[in-house]
Amino acid sequence: MQRRSLARTIAAISALGLTGVLGGCGLGGGSSDITLELVAADYGTGVDDSSKKYWAALTEEYEAEHPGVRIDVTVHSWNDIDRKVKERVDAGDPPDMAQIGAYADYAADGLLYKADDLLSIPVQADFVAQLATAGQIGGIQYGMPFASSTRVLFYNKALFEDAGLTPPTTWAELAADAEVLKEEGVKYPYALPLGPEEAQAETMQWLLSGKGGYTDTTGAYAFGSAQNTATVAWLKDELVGKGLTGPVAPGELDRADAFAAFTAGDVGMLNGHPSLIGMAEQKGVEFGTVPMPGADGASKATLGVADWMMAFDKSGHRDEIGDFLDFVYSEENVLEFSRAYDLLPVTASASRVMDGSAEDKELRPFLDQMPTAELYPVGKTSWADVNAEIKQRIGKAVAPNGSPEDVLGRLQATATRAESAG
Repeated sequence: MQRRSLARTIAAISALGLTGVLGGCGLGGGSSDITLELVAADYGTGVDDSSKKYWAALTEEYEAEHPGVRIDVTVHSWNDIDRKVKERVDAGDPPDMAQIGAYADYAADGLLYKADDLLSIPVQADFVAQLATAGQIGGIQYGMPFASSTRVLFYNKALFEDAGLTPPTTWAELAADAEVLKEEGVKYPYALPLGPEEAQAETMQWLLSGKGGYTDTTGAYAFGSAQNTATVAWLKDELVGKGLTGPVAPGELDRADAFAAFTAGDVGMLNGHPSLIGMAEQKGVEFGTVPMPGADGASKATLGVADWMMAFDKSGHRDEIGDFLDFVYSEENVLEFSRAYDLLPVTASASRVMDGSAEDKELRPFLDQMPTAELYPVGKTSWADVNAEIKQRIGKAVAPNGSPEDVLGRLQATATRAESAG
């Protein structure tokens, strides 16, 4: 069968008014010999671009080519997806596949198939190297990267031009630019979202730019390192303490609110991922992007983020799951998903296409960052607890009466306990 464009299929589904039957319940229909269940996260911002449409188009095509297999997809928001899958697992009824934010706990409990028991050799070998490594525990890959992104510094071109500024390459330049923007009346000279929505991303981006990070070269947690303490102290003293981060305390500012302020023209600078491109363009905000400034020059490392596909070893349908995942990770389908949601491809073949495509030129700065990107320590079973603690605590480190050393020390203690428990 000749492949149809998923974009055209999505458009057809929308035009036919079928979206109402896709939410909450599974996608697809009819009787078949085998039904595989996938629970997936929604990358859309509303009904019009919901991931339900993406999966409906993809599974319709797959089922047409494999009449003995039905793919039943349920899509949940990111607010609910991890909890929904955990509830299923705890009840002893995991789905065949889940596309969520973390895999390590399930792998450590022996619940997942190994990737090399599922995927064909060419498909598994095609994963971007950093992402494939991040999906491993003890050298064995359980987590299959599904979506990825890096971070760059966005700046509002109009605000910078009006203030006679050039994009910063160092922390000192960033602070100086923010000071001028403040004098010009910009509401958020630099937006610093350390609220509980995604504080772990903003924090790690800054720690990396200060030559630190969540872990050291041995892979052990290193929250209390001298580099990390110096970075958070600089944020507290040179940005927050000087009123350069806007009217909302960083510990109360979520990423979504910071992005909304940027698209409203109220932010001079902030760290952002590729999805901000479309949001800003829709609002008519002209922006530029540069690598994240570092303490003494452009940062040599940036944050990389990946979401994960995993398969639960429960039904005996290993071959069918593997065949479907080979289809999911085809070059065409990876590109289709990445372009639909302004994300980076997780395969080398799709990355090469995107790198050479004029259609994807706005994603190229993010793609260029991937070779030096560092990911969260998602292979640690302790990461879920540590991640939650970062979200709750890190904003306090830059508060007026906060202590970077104390907060980072508490995070280190949490990480040490979580590692021991694991």
